[in-house]
Amino acid sequence: YGYRRIHGDLREIGEVCSRNRVAKIMRKNRIQAIHGYKVPRGTRGRPSLIAPNRVQREFTVVKPNQVWVTDITYIRTWQGWLYLAVVIDLFARNVVGWSMKPTLSRELALDALLMAVWRRKPSENVIVHSDQGSQYGSDDWQRFCQANNLAPSMSRRGNCWDNAVAESF
Repeated sequence: YGYRRIHGDLREIGEVCSRNRVAKIMRKNRIQAIHGYKVPRGTRGRPSLIAPNRVQREFTVVKPNQVWVTDITYIRTWQGWLYLAVVIDLFARNVVGWSMKPTLSRELALDALLMAVWRRKPSENVIVHSDQGSQYGSDDWQRFCQANNLAPSMSRRGNCWDNAVAESF
């Protein structure tokens, strides 16, 4: 307990005193709150590269179905949170595929990409640019991209500017 919490407890039982007085008495008696500790994070080693960054912040393309960008956002509803995955074509900046589910899973991202492939039926190789979310690094995602003539591309870790078009959606 720190002085703020003890002060609140004292006020609840009817004692009248200031926070400063509680802090001073605790200091005088060498009573200290036990601080929480940070959970150690993994070391920042060399990042595993699942897919290269094929876009390199070049968000202007000359024809449709050259580059698609994708991201997942969440929407608060009365029943809880919903997750929305979108696939955006960089040429016209319109949504070509989307999926919404109550859980954040790889199927969410795959369904959005499936809708984009089904609606656009790309004949040439399309770059699909995403962040480094686990959904986009899954084996299912990689297999789907390979089977449908899509070239996966990933932004750098923790860099929202590499996927700015999708992040700003």
